[in-house]
Amino acid sequence: MDNKETNEKVHKEYAALETVPQSERTISFLDMLTTWIGANANNGTWYVGGVVAGATFGGAVLVTLVSNPIAYIIMALIGFIGYKVGTSTMALTRPSFGVRGSFLPSVLNITQFIGWTAVNTFIAAISISFILKDIFGLPAYGSNGSEKTMLIGIAVMSILHLISIATGHKSVKMVEKIGVIFILILGVWETVVVLKQVPLSKIIAWRPPSGKVMDIGSAFDAMAAFSLGWVPAIADFTRYSKSKKASTVAPIIGANVGLFWFAFVGIIGAIGTAVTTGVYDPNNSDPSTIVSKLGLGVIALLVIILTSTTANAINLMGAGISVTNLNKKIKSQTALFGVTILAALLTIVPIYASSFLDSFEMFLDYIGMVFGPIFGIMITDYYLVRKKQYAVEQFDDEKGKYWYKSGFNLVTISVWIISVIIFLFMKNLPMFTKTIGAIYPIIIISAILYFISSKIFLKNK
Repeated sequence: MDNKETNEKVHKEYAALETVPQSERTISFLDMLTTWIGANANNGTWYVGGVVAGATFGGAVLVTLVSNPIAYIIMALIGFIGYKVGTSTMALTRPSFGVRGSFLPSVLNITQFIGWTAVNTFIAAISISFILKDIFGLPAYGSNGSEKTMLIGIAVMSILHLISIATGHKSVKMVEKIGVIFILILGVWETVVVLKQVPLSKIIAWRPPSGKVMDIGSAFDAMAAFSLGWVPAIADFTRYSKSKKASTVAPIIGANVGLFWFAFVGIIGAIGTAVTTGVYDPNNSDPSTIVSKLGLGVIALLVIILTSTTANAINLMGAGISVTNLNKKIKSQTALFGVTILAALLTIVPIYASSFLDSFEMFLDYIGMVFGPIFGIMITDYYLVRKKQYAVEQFDDEKGKYWYKSGFNLVTISVWIISVIIFLFMKNLPMFTKTIGAIYPIIIISAILYFISSKIFLKNK
């Protein structure tokens, strides 16, 4: 093999169904650790921290410390499957949903990650609007005539995204390593600034005004949906990991460290701003607005832009690789560039539609509703039904065990539909909104329904 062929092999980005051989698994424990710190130490985490601040400081911290570790244990369980089998997360849905049935979670996943990219891009574009205001006097986000400024910000972020996914997981790994250093510096910086301006005792004692209180169960669901949003991307990375610990322990530690820190920054930032201004508005929980009000300057805004790039590199990877599960003829790199353009177009919608907060909360509901049952089914299928045995060579076989009826496992799809309906019924019931929320219960319910139905209907599969 000559140097050119070797170089192409090293930089190859495997499609959804392709199994990554052990010889080409290049992601170490440290790589995975920094990847998931960078994934969560970002403006989206900051924003969701500000949103759940409506549950008071104590409630928001409780939710952060309880809800997210559960989500990342679920992520590690699926990450391990990716490490053992060697394919992407969406390819791993084929044994349970069927070869063609896996298109359902794949389409949902594409929309989810494009949606997350749009969320982070919008928040970063707000930062760019404040920078353009300081330099050129253009109207910043929230001011009259700010639409054009936001469009410029979206264009700038889209260019940065294209650069960040230029060589697939290789460039993503590099972006995360660089970004995590600056991200952690900003986290320390804002924490110190907020606590200097507002004593922690006042932040703890603060209570949201009537009408803006968030129920603890709703806060649980918001945090759960936020963290579970990463799960569909995990195997896209763990299939490149060198060891079991790199595919399970490292993501748990990295994701929790990034989230705990930046959610805490978002919580104290939103509450600290409410204490100093006398106004609590979760619509203004985005880091750019808070940074501007705290007077942290252009450098802080630039770091926020960087955090968007590190998080969206993973979002775009998840969306792009899912596209290749729909059609194996599509090249990974082509899919990555395609979803980047789609995400840029979607980011424009909140500028002219409803409030960004409303769009954000609807998006979190969507994630919990459609993906909670999928995760329950996937974990149950691999660990309990199949006993950790997947025949990867049959993932695309029309005569294989995962073909079912015309490529669809109607039993699994029925379980998923029933679970979604149950979630819609549960999510507004006081017994869930006042306690643990509905997302984790529906994961357990879907797992039980799938286990029972698979034993009844899929005995020979």
